[in-house]
Amino acid sequence: MTYACPVFAHAVPNITKKLQKIQNKFCRQAVDVHWCVKNTVFHEDLELPKINKYMKGASKRFFDKPPPLIASAATYEPPPAHHFLRRPRNILSDPPNALSTLKQKVIALRSI
Repeated sequence: MTYACPVFAHAVPNITKKLQKIQNKFCRQAVDVHWCVKNTVFHEDLELPKINKYMKGASKRFFDKPPPLIASAATYEPPPAHHFLRRPRNILSDPPNALSTLKQKVIALRSI
């Protein structure tokens, strides 16, 4: 359930309520709490967070520091500022400038 926390963090409230009921039943049976004790009381005594609070915390921890495989798969680099600028149409017919000439020389030296 801990692995799926980011999924449950955005679940419909009815589902988390059902999960909370199941958690309450298991906790009552495990601790043998009397029927008249409120759920909030034994949650505080056991220092057990409610499902909503736990899911929010787990989701926050997950997204603050995601697992390395997920982080590497979902890396995002914003496009450079000049990304939307169009290139001039005559770029291919222009003679090479000093920078492009120097670049070609460096490439040629590396290949030797």
